[in-house]
Amino acid sequence: MDSFKKMQYYAKRGGIGNALAVTLKKAGLLSNENYRALKCSKKFERYFQQLKPERYLEELKEQIFLFVENGREYNIEQPRTFNEKIQWLKIYDNLPIKAELSDKYAVRKWIKEKIGEQYLVPLVGGPWEKGEEIDFDLLPERFVLKANHGSGMNVIVKDKRKLDIPKTVKTVNGWMDTLFGWNGMETQYFTIPRRIIAEEYIEQSDGNLLDYKIYCHNGKPLYFQMIGNRDFETHSGRLAFFDLDWNLQDFNTGDYPDYEYLLDKPENLRELIQIAEVLAEGFKFVRVDLYEINGEVKFGEMTFTPGNGFLPWKPKEANERMGNLLDI
Repeated sequence: MDSFKKMQYYAKRGGIGNALAVTLKKAGLLSNENYRALKCSKKFERYFQQLKPERYLEELKEQIFLFVENGREYNIEQPRTFNEKIQWLKIYDNLPIKAELSDKYAVRKWIKEKIGEQYLVPLVGGPWEKGEEIDFDLLPERFVLKANHGSGMNVIVKDKRKLDIPKTVKTVNGWMDTLFGWNGMETQYFTIPRRIIAEEYIEQSDGNLLDYKIYCHNGKPLYFQMIGNRDFETHSGRLAFFDLDWNLQDFNTGDYPDYEYLLDKPENLRELIQIAEVLAEGFKFVRVDLYEINGEVKFGEMTFTPGNGFLPWKPKEANERMGNLLDI
């Protein structure tokens, strides 16, 4: 019955092609690339682009009931847990500025004005609207291609001579055809003009670069989420949470296994905290993502809906504990 309801959900929004894509993917008969192309048809995209804000809650509830484990337990109107409060913020705190700051290209102007251009990873190319516009001859030997309107859309180039350019063009064009955020109603991504940018390659950006993800509740930094030892192909990594005095915590978001050793305190701990507080000002919740590279702090991104608000907290009680610290 649940499978039939899911098929109905896709068919209603995108037609039979979307429902067929889901069926074929489950049967192992469709590649990820072709699945994305079929499922995210123009009709499917138009449905979400034209959806009225007063229907966001209804749409979000239907998605949670159908696709989220124990989804019927979510209480969006009277939220208690962190995950529930992120769902509430999606609907009732959908500020226009969140779209600007979720745009990996547009946010650069805001960062320059708030804390200074020195905190930005330099651009080496773009923005472009399609892969055919990229002149790869003008790019350095090492760089990172990114889509500006979501996450997980990156090509890390460590040696341009080995780059399959036709395949890369096809990949980035696929990004431009992707409506990011529809699943879970992360509507801050819906209105971002889609662009491709090229950033300077950062040593260890292939996964060994430490991410300082700072959870900021009601404008105040509370915890560091540390992610490192990443392998983007196998989607593996290590994870730990620290307080602002760099004490290891007994909980985390459960995305990856715990670190097997204690991470060293960053050289610029106080600067990281100060920057996060400046950038988080005025927001009920935001996760400010920063890096420390050769002793210098660099901006990563502003994340308003981490894990789409479906984080598998470990232990489960941490979900309510973090929710208690967030006043909405």
